[in-house]
Amino acid sequence: MDGVGGTKRRKLPAPWLAWASSPKDEDVTVEDGEVMDYPGFEGFLGSRASFMLDVVFLAMFFVVPVMGWSIYQVKYRHRFLLHKQIQIGIGVVLLSAVTLFEIDMRANGWRERAAASPYYNAEWSAGWVNWSLWIHLPFAVSTSVLWVFVMVQALRKFPRPPQPNEYAPRHKFWARIAAVDLCLTGLTGWIFYWLAFVATAS
Repeated sequence: MDGVGGTKRRKLPAPWLAWASSPKDEDVTVEDGEVMDYPGFEGFLGSRASFMLDVVFLAMFFVVPVMGWSIYQVKYRHRFLLHKQIQIGIGVVLLSAVTLFEIDMRANGWRERAAASPYYNAEWSAGWVNWSLWIHLPFAVSTSVLWVFVMVQALRKFPRPPQPNEYAPRHKFWARIAAVDLCLTGLTGWIFYWLAFVATAS
């Protein structure tokens, strides 16, 4: 579409290629700083991100410190029931946010919103935006698997109300890995968010 001071071409991403898709299916060009009419609901943090991208971005700022506080409560104050309740709450928050996030990505995509970034490249194997995404995804996927595993095993093998038993050492081992994985998921996700939706070519 022709515009004042430049042109822009838009092609909506295929819904099944929400995160890592072929550039042939979704070439995006942004020229001369034009305001883009992005698909989906606009975010609320002042970036180019969608509403659900902003929600997940903020959710990780909430989840990581709350998880740390929960670990402190169980390790130093032996508040096992409180720890269980907090972890279940975190799981519900993450599951809800990620589910809505995935629906948004498959319906509206993200590459069109990232096209204005100086770090964006339409080639999926090039550019800091894509590289940061490929670094982020293994942590995000493994965190989801580990979190479900740790939660299910804890609910199955600890008594009610929860108290330490013979399963406790194994729970600590896997829970520590899941906690570190969650922190790395948040860190890599925040980096991807900034590179894709905050950074703007000068």
